[in-house]
Amino acid sequence: MWNGANNPYEYDKDTGACALFGMINVEGKRFPSKDPVRAISNMRERGNGLGSGFAVYGIYPDYRELYAFHVMYLNHQAKRDVEKVLEENFRVVLSEELPTKEAKVWNPPLIWRYFVEPLTSKMREKNLTEDDYVVKNVMRINTAESGRALIFSSGKNMGVFKGVGYPEEIAEYFCLEEYEGYMWICHNRYPTNTPGWWGGAHPFNLLDWAVAHNGELSSYGTNRRFLATYGYECTMQTDTEVLTYAFDLLVRRHKIPLELVPKILTPPFWNEIDCMPQRQRQLLTALRQIYSGLLMNGPFSIIVARHGQMIGLVDRIKLRPLTAAMKGNFFYLSSEEAAIRVVQPTLDNVWNLHGGEIVVGMVKVPVLV
Repeated sequence: MWNGANNPYEYDKDTGACALFGMINVEGKRFPSKDPVRAISNMRERGNGLGSGFAVYGIYPDYRELYAFHVMYLNHQAKRDVEKVLEENFRVVLSEELPTKEAKVWNPPLIWRYFVEPLTSKMREKNLTEDDYVVKNVMRINTAESGRALIFSSGKNMGVFKGVGYPEEIAEYFCLEEYEGYMWICHNRYPTNTPGWWGGAHPFNLLDWAVAHNGELSSYGTNRRFLATYGYECTMQTDTEVLTYAFDLLVRRHKIPLELVPKILTPPFWNEIDCMPQRQRQLLTALRQIYSGLLMNGPFSIIVARHGQMIGLVDRIKLRPLTAAMKGNFFYLSSEEAAIRVVQPTLDNVWNLHGGEIVVGMVKVPVLV
């Protein structure tokens, strides 16, 4: 009788893990979808057709000053309800169905695109900054509609395109060959504990944050409750959503330097902190105490994007892989080195991230949003 303990290499590699890929041009030059789609499709066996997606930055230069809302609708009443809220709280500059074409995707919802500008009078009335005003309305709509409608992309000059299908199928469905961006992050999903549905596909987005995630957060319940105290409502039925909101809370709202974020999400163990110099020990102890609800337990690797930056991070004991590489003006992150070499066979530098380590690829010049 075969015994896996005696013969652990009997089968091919474990496919129970999602695929991540990201690439950014550090000069901020836009490029088409060909290479990102080829790279993520090279890791097809890491998904099972129940979710894929892309976040693209720099795709709406003509509307860069406006928020681009991508919205999924499951019925026409939901569309009427959402559009009423949008008209009451925003100046809607353009409203249109998001262009799609026939492709091998499962049961697509109606997807609409809006370019909007917050109403200044409403922001003043509620005493909110522009970004906080947008977040409040996104949360309001996604919570009130209870799955009938979902704003799944809400940033400026960027957009998320995701759904149920393999990466090349989602790319074809959303006509991604017609878009260009200076940064692309991509995901091929293998859902385990959460459903494979259009809203649950990756990347997840809020404002210009986008997160693609490989792994599982056993701390999801604790993370979700902590974020709820700051007004973030999780509605997409998957653990990845908390990562997006955690970055928004820590970096945008609480002004935590990016290099300290891993010390909150993937902190050193207490016995390691106890051995550190006093000042470092006091800082890390304070962060763990204040943000204890944002410690992310479980195996994971993530690619996080916002305008001008592509960020990679793995869990503190490196249970999910992430490879970084550079070639000329391009910086890459991927679950597998092979996917990078599909689009760039020769690399200037390539390395694997250590547990709890953050790496950031940055555009050298300011990006207009």
